[in-house]
Amino acid sequence: MDEAKDADLFNDTAAKSFLRGHEIKLINGEWVYCDTKEPTAPNYNNRPCGHCEKEQTKEGHDGCLGTLRGVMNACCGHGQRKEAYVQFLDGYSVHGEDAITILNILRCEIERR
Repeated sequence: MDEAKDADLFNDTAAKSFLRGHEIKLINGEWVYCDTKEPTAPNYNNRPCGHCEKEQTKEGHDGCLGTLRGVMNACCGHGQRKEAYVQFLDGYSVHGEDAITILNILRCEIERR
């Protein structure tokens, strides 16, 4: 990584976000992880969740969720509770705290099996 890009990681005016629980910044048109300075695009599937540290399942689900019955898509939010969502098979979806509540119920159901 060049020195200019390295210095940009500490620039407070750079665009910031989170990707699967990891802080990222937009540097010279490329999103990079703040901790490793690696580009996100080729690496995001190779990193565990930055919040719970669990790897994705072999099906690509969040490690803390696994496969949920009756769910088309879901995201735990990776530490950003407002980013959590559950999309059911009929297309209906819930987000944020409501999604967290439903995810907790669905995980309890898995544990009872």
